Amino acid sequence: MPSAIAAAAITTSGSLPVSFRDADFRSALAACDRLLESLRRQLKEQLGTGDPEALNREQARAHGFAWAATYVRALHEMHGWAARLDAINRLGELESLLIQAAFGEYLAQLAGGLPMSQGEIFRPDLIDQTGEAIAQFTAVAAVRSLRAEGFAPPVRARIATLIAEGRATRSFGDAGFEDSSLDEIRAQFARWSDDHAEAAHGWHLRNELIPDAVIAELGELGVFGLTVPESWGGSGLGKTAMCVVTEELSRSWIGLGSLGTRTEIACELILLNGTPAQQTDLLPGLISGKIIPTASFTEPDTGSDLASLRTRAEPAIGADGRAVWRISGNKTWTTHGARSDVMTLLARTEHDQPGYRGLSMFLVSKPRGTDANPFPAQGMSGSEIEVLGYRGMKEYEIGFDAYEIPDNALLGGEPGNGFKQLMRTFESARIQTAARAVGVAQSALELGLTYAVDRQQFGRPIIRFPRVADKLAWMAVEIMIARQLTLFAARQKDAGRRCDLEAGMSKLLAARVAWSCADNAAQVHGGNGYAMEYRISRVLVDARILNVFEGAAEIQAGIVARALID
Repeated sequence: MPSAIAAAAITTSGSLPVSFRDADFRSALAACDRLLESLRRQLKEQLGTGDPEALNREQARAHGFAWAATYVRALHEMHGWAARLDAINRLGELESLLIQAAFGEYLAQLAGGLPMSQGEIFRPDLIDQTGEAIAQFTAVAAVRSLRAEGFAPPVRARIATLIAEGRATRSFGDAGFEDSSLDEIRAQFARWSDDHAEAAHGWHLRNELIPDAVIAELGELGVFGLTVPESWGGSGLGKTAMCVVTEELSRSWIGLGSLGTRTEIACELILLNGTPAQQTDLLPGLISGKIIPTASFTEPDTGSDLASLRTRAEPAIGADGRAVWRISGNKTWTTHGARSDVMTLLARTEHDQPGYRGLSMFLVSKPRGTDANPFPAQGMSGSEIEVLGYRGMKEYEIGFDAYEIPDNALLGGEPGNGFKQLMRTFESARIQTAARAVGVAQSALELGLTYAVDRQQFGRPIIRFPRVADKLAWMAVEIMIARQLTLFAARQKDAGRRCDLEAGMSKLLAARVAWSCADNAAQVHGGNGYAMEYRISRVLVDARILNVFEGAAEIQAGIVARALID
């Protein structure tokens, strides 16, 4: 790397602080745990008992607590990551700076206020109204020193310099995979993604479907069967490998990283709940990519409130005398709805059962459509929902008017289990979405960094201006935080442990990180960041959806809060 660029980021006077010891991080973590427990206890007292609406009424406090808990869990995972690297002599200068920066900034936010969104700051004294717990937290020597020096200006400048030096080889910090095969998988899909990045931007600009040939290629690479057992023709690699592949594909374009989302949901639903015939009929085609699935759960008036679904499935006798189901109702935000071959569709079958108990899951076969005729089937109609980003598969509203499917399309053959069956996939879906978010954030960092190094203003690369370098440095730090939290959730899932809490935390944090990184990278681009020809404009609109789908940020925070408070 040319010396002019290597030195470009360091424009702040002062030397780097002495490296922090492991004991400092451990002491700070213990202080975080004490603060969190105090906030939890006080919040429970403030919510009281016996009032089912208390959590909703006190969302500002409860969701703020969820965010604080997510921060603390993330710091624990950063510490674990650094310890693992240190044990195998891979904890380099950049990694050491990343962990101290993570602690420095997150400790400061835990003490003074952390962003739940662009305009909502949670301040711990909203719960700790006497200030006693916060005072004890900030009095800990390790907390004081890390807040003061962990992410001080010289540290920011040095991180920016190191990532500028490593950009050609994408050296933004060792991910710390414990299995060397994951490094090989990451390298393979990084090359593939780089080869398709420019074409992907064109598909986005023209609002085109991802070409069939690309889907076939990803099928050959094993993307759609990554987590499916080898006995079914999958790779059996688990959720950690899914995160690695998803991140790299999403770094190229979220559309590519999202191709596997519906297959992941469909395969998990069928593996866990399907009849032997359903597994035999569908899994091989899903794994190869020859069968394209979609998920059709959301309805126009329900959003995240699945208990209020109105789409109905009625048992009937078809014209040929065989038992069938007839589906009637409306679905919306069905991704890849027209080109798909099969829908995992949630409908109400037990009409006398309120809420979730009356829902059933169906495997609904359908013919592929085209842009001119998206739903060429009797009893099914729909139209495209035009969107800002997250293109390549397209979104649809779909109406069902006694759409007829065979009796054996009921997942598992038993009605009334649909919501429970779907709930079993939420962990994987949210972990995969967190990995997509990390990939989008990484894309933003790389685009912003390249622009900052190449763009000359006032006789120098703009990375030499501290506020540009600071943005890039923090992006590198928080991406690693989100990555480690997501990988932790994936490892929990791979170990067979319940991880709805960890999955929710990873999705909550990674989605915010993706939006923050995209916004900052667009700012680094200046006016060019608003021009559609620059890829950062696409990353910006793609990143925005991550806080909404697979459980909006507010829903995720509520889930995390309830899990920790109950």
